[in-house]
Amino acid sequence: MEGPKTPDPNFLRLLAQDGRKGVQALYNRYMAKMLAQQKEKERLAALFKPEVELYCRGVRLVAGVDEAGRGPLAGPVVAAAVIFAEPVFIPGLNDSKRLSGTERLLVAKEIASKALDWGIGIVTAEEIGCLNIHQASLEAMRRAVGILRNCPQWVLVDGRFMIPGLDIKQTSIVKGDARSASIAGASILAKVFRDRVMEWNHLQFPTYGFDRHKGYPTPEHFAVLQKHGPCPLHRKGFNLRIARG
Repeated sequence: MEGPKTPDPNFLRLLAQDGRKGVQALYNRYMAKMLAQQKEKERLAALFKPEVELYCRGVRLVAGVDEAGRGPLAGPVVAAAVIFAEPVFIPGLNDSKRLSGTERLLVAKEIASKALDWGIGIVTAEEIGCLNIHQASLEAMRRAVGILRNCPQWVLVDGRFMIPGLDIKQTSIVKGDARSASIAGASILAKVFRDRVMEWNHLQFPTYGFDRHKGYPTPEHFAVLQKHGPCPLHRKGFNLRIARG
């Protein structure tokens, strides 16, 4: 895994030996930054452990899959699949829920740039009504894998369930977005893509505030629903959830 470049040791030694306060402050800041980068590199190396174990067994095309959008009252469920050809240094690569919106955007760009391949699968609100959210999430994952240009040899799936209808070896990993680099990458891409979809949906249905709550069951969303009722983007059966709220 490539990481931050190591500075010239002779240059660092000169800085360390320079007694001026300004130089010492610069040296200390620089060393703290290098230590943080080294810790991040070690964290990412551990995050790539499931992929590296498969690489060592001769499995080169390993896809991680995750979804976003199981909990909302409206909008699609979106899944992503990500293949890294080898361990790569992407600072901040982690469970998407641990990142701010701005951080997710920055990391998503790095993932899209450094991944060998990635794909997005979408199941609409109407389809969710015909299936159920569990089956819809698995179907979105299946579609994400199916759109990859490089057919994976193995799929790492976030959660407890395998993807049905997929003729590829799979491993399910509970809390996989914090334990697998490719699943973490998929969780970030899925979240970023779904957020963009809901922001676009806001332009069609501005009354509901989809650009803010992204369809999730917030007090604001419940209040608008009680006043205006659902729009075509709302999932069937959501009234039961409102009553429980």
